[in-house]
Amino acid sequence: MPYIKKELRGHYDVIIDNLPKIDSKGDLEYCIFKLMNKYMSNREYRYSNLHDAVYAAIHAGEEFKRRFLDPRENQAIMENGDIE
Repeated sequence: MPYIKKELRGHYDVIIDNLPKIDSKGDLEYCIFKLMNKYMSNREYRYSNLHDAVYAAIHAGEEFKRRFLDPRENQAIMENGDIE
C-alpha cells in the first residue's frame, strides 16, 4: 500500500508537486523507472531489493486501479448493464 505517515509525506509532496506536467504514458513510465533506480541507488543489487522496487510500483498501481479505474468500470456497468 502506498501509505506512509502524514509527517513524512510533505517531504516527497514538495518534490512531486514541483515536477513539470507529465504528458504521456511514456513520461510517466520514465518517472516511475527513475524512482525505482533512485530507490536501488543505495541498496545492494540483490533479489529482495529488486523485488521490493518492482512490487512497490505494482502495489501503487493496484491502489490507483482500486481508487480510480474500478469505480469507472462500476459506473460503466451501471450505465450499460452487466455482462450476462
